[in-house]
Amino acid sequence: MSEEMEGHLRIKIHDRHRRFSAPIDLNTEMAAQLPPDDPGTREGAGPGPWRYSGFRWLFVGQSVSLAGGSMTPVALSFAVLDASGRSADLALVLATQSLTLLTFLLLGGAVADRVPRDAVLMSSNLGAFATQATVAGVLLSGHYHLGLIAALEAANGACAAFTTPALRGVLPQLVEPAALPKANSIMSSVRSATKVLGPTVAGLVVAVFGGGWAIAVDAASFAVAAFCMTRLALGPTDPAARTSLADDLREGFDQFRSRSWVVVIVATFAGCNFILAGVWLVLGPSIAQRGIGSGGWGVVLSAQAVGMLIMGLLMYRITPTHPLRWGQAGAALFALPLLALGLSLPTPWLATAALLAGAGAAVTGITWDTALQQHVPQRALSRVASYDNLGSFATVPLGQLAVVPIAAALGATHVALGGAIVWAALTLGALAAPSVRDLHRVVR
Repeated sequence: MSEEMEGHLRIKIHDRHRRFSAPIDLNTEMAAQLPPDDPGTREGAGPGPWRYSGFRWLFVGQSVSLAGGSMTPVALSFAVLDASGRSADLALVLATQSLTLLTFLLLGGAVADRVPRDAVLMSSNLGAFATQATVAGVLLSGHYHLGLIAALEAANGACAAFTTPALRGVLPQLVEPAALPKANSIMSSVRSATKVLGPTVAGLVVAVFGGGWAIAVDAASFAVAAFCMTRLALGPTDPAARTSLADDLREGFDQFRSRSWVVVIVATFAGCNFILAGVWLVLGPSIAQRGIGSGGWGVVLSAQAVGMLIMGLLMYRITPTHPLRWGQAGAALFALPLLALGLSLPTPWLATAALLAGAGAAVTGITWDTALQQHVPQRALSRVASYDNLGSFATVPLGQLAVVPIAAALGATHVALGGAIVWAALTLGALAAPSVRDLHRVVR
C-alpha cells in the first residue's frame, strides 16, 4: 500500500561475512551523505527538515506531481470502463503497468545507488510526462484502443520502477537522521493533502468532460517535478568505487534477507497487495459503478486521503518506540472499507471506513519508511527498497488478473468480504514475529 515506491557497499564480495558481522555506524554513514552545512543548505534553527533546501525542493516537486496524480486513479479507471464497458480491459491495463514496474524495479534500485538520485528522478519524471501526455491525447481524441493504452501505461510503469526506489533513498541524503520521522510525516501529509480533493474533482471531471483532461493535468505535473529534481544537486552515494551491476544486485539482496523483520513485513505486504489490487482497484470501481457511481467512489477515495492527512499531521509529533507495532495495527484498519464494500454499504458508511483505513495507512507508511531509513545503510537503501517493492508488489498483477474470474464465480461482494477477513489476519499475524514487534526506533 500503497507506493507504489529505492548506496553501494564498496567491500569486495569475498569480504561479505565481515561486512554483516561488523557494527554499522549509521550516524556517521548517513551524516556523510548530507549536503554541506552552509547558508544555502541549512537555514534557520530548529530540529525540523525545513531548514534543508534540498528537502524543500523535493517537497515542492512531489506536491505538484501528487496533485496531478491524485486524479489519475479515478480518471483512468472510469475512462477505460466508459470506453470499453469491460472490467477485463481495466484489469489488463493495470496489470500491464504493474508488470513492467516489477520487471524494472531491481534495475531501478541498482541505478539509484550508482547514479545521483536527482538525475534518476529527473529522467523518470520526464518519461512519465511523455507517457501520460500521450494517454491524455488518445483519450481526448476519442480514439480509445486497449493495446495502445496498455502499452503507454506499461511505459509509465517502467518510469515508476526508477522513481520509486530513488525516492525511498533520497530523503536520508537531504536531512539528518534525527529529522527523518518528521520528514516522512511531512511527505505523507502532502501525499494525503493532494488527494483530499483530487479524487472528488476527478469524479466530477470524468462525469462532465471525460478522463483525458485529468490525465493531462497529471502529465503537466510530472514536467514540473522534473525541474524541481534538478535543484537537489546530489552526488552518488559512494563514488569511490564501482562493482558490477550483478554484484550490486546480489549485495542488495544480502542486505535485504539479513533483516528478518524486513522479510516478514514484505511477505505480509505481498498478500495484502494481492487483495488490494484485485478487490479495491478492480472490483471497487465496478461495484461502485453499479451502486454509488463514479462521484461516490471519488468521495470514498477523498475520505481515505483525509484520514491519511490527519494522521500524517499527528505523526509529526509522535515517534513510536516500536514503530512496526503501530504500523501493522494501522495496516489492519484497511479491512474495514473492504468489509463495507462487500456489504454494499452506502457512500457515508464506506467513506467513514475509508477514512479510518487512510489514517492507518499513514501510520504504516511513515513507520515503515523511517524503519528502513534508520536501520538500512544509506549506500544500499535504494536496492533494499527495490527488493521490498518487488516482493510487496509481485502479487499485484496476479490479483488484478485473478479477481475477475473469481468474482464471476463467487460474486464480487463475496470476494470483498473474504478479502477483508484475510487482510486482517495477515496484518495482525505479522506481529507474531519477535523481530517485527520488538524493533525499536533509532534514538540520536
